[in-house]
Amino acid sequence: MTPLSIAFLPLTDSAPLIAARAKGFAEAQGIDLSLVRTTSWATLRDRLVYGQVQAAHMLAPLAIAVNLGLSQQPAAISAPFKLNVNGNALVMAPEFAQALDPDPAKRVHDPEAVAHDFANAIGLYRRKPVIGVVHRFSSHALMLRYWLGYAGVDPDRDVQLRVLPPSFMVEAMRLGEIDGFIAGEPWNSVAVVEGVGEIVAAGVDIWKRGVEKVLAMRTDWMEDNAETVDRLLVAVSQAAAWCDDPANREELAQLLERPEHVGQPAEWIMGALSGRLVLRCGDAPADIPDFLLFHREASGFPWRSQALWIYSQLVRWGMVEPDPATERQAADVFRPDIYRRALGGEGLPMPGASMKLEGALTAPLPVGAYQGALTLGPDRFFDGAVFDPDDISGYLAALAR
Repeated sequence: MTPLSIAFLPLTDSAPLIAARAKGFAEAQGIDLSLVRTTSWATLRDRLVYGQVQAAHMLAPLAIAVNLGLSQQPAAISAPFKLNVNGNALVMAPEFAQALDPDPAKRVHDPEAVAHDFANAIGLYRRKPVIGVVHRFSSHALMLRYWLGYAGVDPDRDVQLRVLPPSFMVEAMRLGEIDGFIAGEPWNSVAVVEGVGEIVAAGVDIWKRGVEKVLAMRTDWMEDNAETVDRLLVAVSQAAAWCDDPANREELAQLLERPEHVGQPAEWIMGALSGRLVLRCGDAPADIPDFLLFHREASGFPWRSQALWIYSQLVRWGMVEPDPATERQAADVFRPDIYRRALGGEGLPMPGASMKLEGALTAPLPVGAYQGALTLGPDRFFDGAVFDPDDISGYLAALAR
């Protein structure tokens, strides 16, 4: 057995790693998998960079930021597998949410209107709203910036973004230290159940099939341990398929409920798995289709175009200077070549390209694949914009207009 340690945060989207260990997928691949529960993304990053673990459940933008030297000294990190698609939501205090559409189910599916309502509510609120983000370089923070920017809100001027670990968000809301937060489940649902917040927007309705967490590794370790990496990706891919099967939802929720994993009640975890979330305390659950995907539609495939979308947002918000070499470096973090090498023999439909137009699909579309039949689901941005990875400057100029 090959011993491997993987760091994770207590979030519902850590499920493929937890299932890989608990359901025997890792063991079947000859891997003795240890999971290291971690509280903050900064600590998780350091555990990976300094070799305490061999891999990590990591925010996709953080993996890119580490490579670019934006969050510490540069370190070469690779992401050959995406652990999930979407799965986050924006929660605001009931006092703030009152200024938005009074029907929570209506507002969560109309992100354009709610973005404008949100912009208007800022000026009426008792203070500049303080919104918790799990890390400066998180998918959630970039989605929040994208959504606010659409309504003319400057996220660096009109609101205050405060970095907190996901599991600290609810208590910070309760203490009045923040007025809202954007994070992965189950913490949005915890805030709703405890009556301190209401879900006002869902990541899936800002960018359908938006990139979220990746399985990240130090590049040197990945290259030196190719056979082990391939076995690990097979195990995690099989676990992700198990997690995505509706027949396994209740068992998965009970697995995640354990204190060594997510440590929150299974009934609160089920919302994200089923796509039926309670948006306001006391209300009936609302349907949010495809809220969180683990496996279907080649969810695990690391599209280089998604890494470049992240890069485009880092440029947009002044976190990195535009530069062809930096652009290539960001794209190279996502490793579809390793994904294909590891999983090519598993009979999975394999995308024939490594980049695509992001946001162009408004309906399911069969696409070219190396093997099997592959249909990609809608990947629309809420504002209808399309990201062409071959024209990043044109994309950014259009957003500026």
